Amino acid sequence: MTALGSAAGPVAMSASPEAALSLAVAEALRGHRGANPLVGAVVTGADGAVLATGFHRGRGTAHAEVAALEQFAATSGIPPAEAILWVTLEPCDHTGSTGPCTEAILESGIRRVRYAVADPTGHDGGGAARLRRSGLEVEQVGPAAAETSGAEGLNRRWLQARDAGRPFVTAHLAQSLDGRVAAADGTSQWITGTESRRHAHAVRSRVDAIVVGTGTVAADDPRLTARDAAGHELAVQPVPVVQGRREVSVDAALRRGPEGAPRGWIHVREHDPRAVLDRLRQARTAWPHGGDRPGHLLIEGGPTVLAAWLGAGLVDEMFVYQAPLVLGGGPTGLDLPHLTTLTQALRLQPDPAENGGLSRLGEDVLLHYAAH
Repeated sequence: MTALGSAAGPVAMSASPEAALSLAVAEALRGHRGANPLVGAVVTGADGAVLATGFHRGRGTAHAEVAALEQFAATSGIPPAEAILWVTLEPCDHTGSTGPCTEAILESGIRRVRYAVADPTGHDGGGAARLRRSGLEVEQVGPAAAETSGAEGLNRRWLQARDAGRPFVTAHLAQSLDGRVAAADGTSQWITGTESRRHAHAVRSRVDAIVVGTGTVAADDPRLTARDAAGHELAVQPVPVVQGRREVSVDAALRRGPEGAPRGWIHVREHDPRAVLDRLRQARTAWPHGGDRPGHLLIEGGPTVLAAWLGAGLVDEMFVYQAPLVLGGGPTGLDLPHLTTLTQALRLQPDPAENGGLSRLGEDVLLHYAAH
């Protein structure tokens, strides 16, 4: 985060919309993708001096505007009426897991708001209309500034998922250097190290459901729970979803929650990912993060299931945990036999969000990709 409130005073910056929004985008990318869009906010003086920054840390946490305004109130010495709030996404005017950002802005005393992208979930013009009715000076910056700063493309896949009426989809793949997810004799626990597994559980903790195939259930008997660093199951758990036509054993671990209590799960006897999405839309279940539909799915495989979701164009982001092992044989992480030539290849791009496209987790390497 930009250093603020030093003895030298606020950080100087160009007063241009591109500069302010570029910083807001950089803040937004500190968050993680999922059921909510990435959003960043910056408070500046009229001269462009950076007074506060904030970003949305995920569903149920303070929105970017609120985080920036709280920092501004705690550290800035200038009157709010002299400041400008810059946001990558139009402030919301509805109550979800948190209150509307418009209320926080009105209470802050700030009178000028600039945003890059209109809120697609807004009502009656979104929060901008509410703020204007309250006498604030609110403007959407021009398309050139939104594109140059990166705000325009920040949530492209999230918007596509929303427009399609489906959840945001994350995929996991843990593999060796030679692309194996298990050894030739079937052993696979553990290919990756402790830090990779901790990261994987952190991702599990923020999704509504985890999708695996019946083959994975039969071979690995996974619990499909989210656990903390000490291995304890968290209070809020994703819903296990099994995809495929084979029966699931009555003793399968995913059927049981803490202390062996029965746990809700869903079996979709189909191979087509779109059939899974249709079933989840209709499912009457208590999704862990609220709502009548899941907002974020995690695909954990195995290879056939993961390939089906990738091949259908339904994976929005992908984490690949690469262990420094060469197994020499065994199954690969993906099975897409219909791709027979280079021009048919599925192309992903490094995702700058959260940890960036490339980071290290202990001895492993984490590759973070976004779909085109």
